[in-house]
Amino acid sequence: MSDLVPVRVAVVDSGVHPDHPHVGRVAGGVGIAADGTEHPDFIDRLGHGTAVAAAIREKAPGSVIYAVKVFDRELSTSTEALVAAIDWAARSGARLINLSLGMANAAHADLLRETVDRAATNGALIVSAAADGQTQWLPGSLPGVVPVALDWDCPRDQYRWTRQNGAVVLSASGFPRPIPGVSPSRNLKGSSFAVANLTGFLARALEARATASLNEALALLLEGQKRS
Repeated sequence: MSDLVPVRVAVVDSGVHPDHPHVGRVAGGVGIAADGTEHPDFIDRLGHGTAVAAAIREKAPGSVIYAVKVFDRELSTSTEALVAAIDWAARSGARLINLSLGMANAAHADLLRETVDRAATNGALIVSAAADGQTQWLPGSLPGVVPVALDWDCPRDQYRWTRQNGAVVLSASGFPRPIPGVSPSRNLKGSSFAVANLTGFLARALEARATASLNEALALLLEGQKRS
């Protein structure tokens, strides 16, 4: 009998289309309006969240995916919606919260820091985009978040790591799961999928651990991986 336990992953994005063959079953979800209120519609109408979920599913086929919809007609949301989404995911038992998004307004740092801390108290780790050049993406640049950088040269079945100012930063490919007949240049791509690919790797690594702190999760990923 396997001792592996499927990892609950909340995909905070444009929702998920559960009928997509690269995604399969979605365990549940919620829609979050701009003012932070909840509604039952988590169906993806943009395709971004579905592609993110597919990248995670590819790396961790046994993961239990929840869709938390904060984008509707465009890839833009409010801080209130993002905070409510993270809180919902943590309350719902997610071990990983995938944020293939980022905010650059430093005025929101304290509020998001409190949200990251609440998620950690509930046993959830947030995976999000790391600082990029002069841009301090939030919440990915905050302590307690798994920071992910984009590496176009990294194969999709691998990830890498380095240290920046003494902190570990993980990197992964910016390409999503391939679509037959569609050129990678015409498909979605970018930092969103570096985050999603890394979330998938981490979900797979955590299947053998009932609980894991941020440092323990990072240690699992660093084992056997070469520094870039």
